[in-house]
Amino acid sequence: MPLILYQRDECHLCDLALLELARAGLNDFDSVFIDDDPALEARYGTRVPVLSGLADGGELDWPFDAGQLRQRINPPGAV
Repeated sequence: MPLILYQRDECHLCDLALLELARAGLNDFDSVFIDDDPALEARYGTRVPVLSGLADGGELDWPFDAGQLRQRINPPGAV
């Protein structure tokens, strides 16, 4: 499952999330902007930034840091 960062235009928290993704060495992800999509707006409106497509199938809401990202992308014991 590909990683997807749900975000908004002009979102300073989204900018911080992008920095943490870079610190974690995660460059292979898609950015999806929710601003013009009513379904995504309803689901993620106040939660962005949100990273989905994690190893456990879940999502990670902000705030998160590079260490948390590494753990959720490559959990201990993962093959």
